[in-house]
Amino acid sequence: MPAPTPDAIRTAADTLSDLTDYLRDAPDAAEALALVEPLLDEYTGVPVQLADTLRALARAVQDHPTALGSPETDLLIAALRTAAWEQADQHVLHYVLDNLRSRFGSAPSTTSGHVPCR
Repeated sequence: MPAPTPDAIRTAADTLSDLTDYLRDAPDAAEALALVEPLLDEYTGVPVQLADTLRALARAVQDHPTALGSPETDLLIAALRTAAWEQADQHVLHYVLDNLRSRFGSAPSTTSGHVPCR
């Protein structure tokens, strides 16, 4: 897989910002839910993916040759890992998504395969 570029990541962030702006215009609740569901999926949603990204960044920093034995770097790595746990611990979003699905008639997620946490 080719390495993502900063521009590709900015595009993804811009798309998320566009979604936020769209949701502020009060679309139909079922439509809004359909747009947000992939972001909150308990296996592949944003909290899980961001947690995995933060852990991978911590690993990359830890494995960098200049990181060996640096107390400052160790603190930064610990902070990244703590932030990853906080992101992954967004269980309330899974329950909210289930309740929204039942309230607004959205079909259950059809995600057949999931991306495992690393």
